[in-house]
Amino acid sequence: MSERVLHEIPREESLRLLAGAAMGRVVFTLHALPAIRPVNHIVDDGDIIIRTHMGAAITAAVNGHETVVAYEADVIDPEDHIGWSVVVVGPARVVHDETEISRYRRLLRPWVSGNMDHVIRIRPQLVTGFRLVTFGEAAEPKDL
Repeated sequence: MSERVLHEIPREESLRLLAGAAMGRVVFTLHALPAIRPVNHIVDDGDIIIRTHMGAAITAAVNGHETVVAYEADVIDPEDHIGWSVVVVGPARVVHDETEISRYRRLLRPWVSGNMDHVIRIRPQLVTGFRLVTFGEAAEPKDL
């Protein structure tokens, strides 16, 4: 196998890649410990939007106040081991505006069955992206 190296991806390119990803992982604090949940998402005007339900741990973690979370998505080819990873850190908040909720219900269909009646918005403050490429390969994107 060829050597692999990481190339940093600029913020705007990282958010574009994130917008094209089908799913990611939200990282938050649950009972003073890190918790991670896989979710599907959309990126809307630079914010990450997820839908969830009232009993979900992430809903309880952010309900009523802003809570700093991390969100990660990646696409790494299992054969050649190249691809990208993006991590976003920022405040998350439950969306309460009924017009926005209705809009996100139309735009984002959760993969999990059930009443996913809550919407959470994550506002990226720190965006870190890396592309894993073979040694000597240009840092220019090869979307997977």
